[in-house]
Amino acid sequence: MILSASRRTDIPCYYERWLLNRLKAGRVLVRNPMNPNRVSRITFSSETIDCIVFWTKDPAPLMPHLETIRNMGYEFYFQYTLTPYDQRMEKNLRDKEDRTEAFIELSKRVGKERVVWRYDPIILNSFLTLDYHRQAFIRLCEKLSPYTECVTISFVDLYPKLKTDLLRPITPEEMAVLSEYIGRTAREYGLVPKACCEAMDFSSCGIGSAGCIDRSRIEKLIGCPLAIGPDKNQRAGCGCVESVDIGAYDTCLNGCVYCYANRGPDTARIRFERHDPLGEMLIGGLQEGDKVTEKPAVSAKQTQLSLY
Repeated sequence: MILSASRRTDIPCYYERWLLNRLKAGRVLVRNPMNPNRVSRITFSSETIDCIVFWTKDPAPLMPHLETIRNMGYEFYFQYTLTPYDQRMEKNLRDKEDRTEAFIELSKRVGKERVVWRYDPIILNSFLTLDYHRQAFIRLCEKLSPYTECVTISFVDLYPKLKTDLLRPITPEEMAVLSEYIGRTAREYGLVPKACCEAMDFSSCGIGSAGCIDRSRIEKLIGCPLAIGPDKNQRAGCGCVESVDIGAYDTCLNGCVYCYANRGPDTARIRFERHDPLGEMLIGGLQEGDKVTEKPAVSAKQTQLSLY
């Protein structure tokens, strides 16, 4: 099994104590976001978890504990989102220069093969122009290229709940212009550029399709092939393999105006106040009427050698 921690919230930034406690306990409760009365109790160990994929915009709170996680026998890598936006777009994040330094420090600690740079979502508006992105992207390539192997991009999705003048639709022509520049610049800096869940084909720009829960990356990290299929619960065009996400929606305090995982900052703050680092569930606990399904983790490693 692969643990995703988490597409739904920034666990490394806000819930690192809870994560460590769950890894030590070897069990976690996860509420189904589509059917809230259904809860999975996942039991696991370092033998049955093939890899943990961390998603974050600021891993600093978790970084002092990475050696502990390694000593427990867990393999992991990071999907690290680092964009050129200020607090108009990402209201509660530390200064981007500090988070750039955190990216570099993380890579030095765990290896650049374990840190994937995400330049996403790409937003265009009155002050985030094509030229702004050209300048910002090359500056970040200069700083980050020694410390990662690839960069993943995506263009902002305008979900109905995102009601702000800071976001606007991006035209196919704008996507094509910026993708050509990003693909060319990334390759000049030795980075492999990929696009996440995009309907447009950017292969002519040298940009492939991303699988963020990446079978090939995990197989290289663990030194073993995996018997695992695509994740059917993700959006069309997603290249991820199966994983179990242990996060919860409406719990991230980063305050990004483009966020798909929060209904709003007030909701996230209220739910965050219900968080118990010692609890089995990220937010709250079991309630009357909950149906709990036991879900023991099973490794997908193929350890038997083939004769053919």
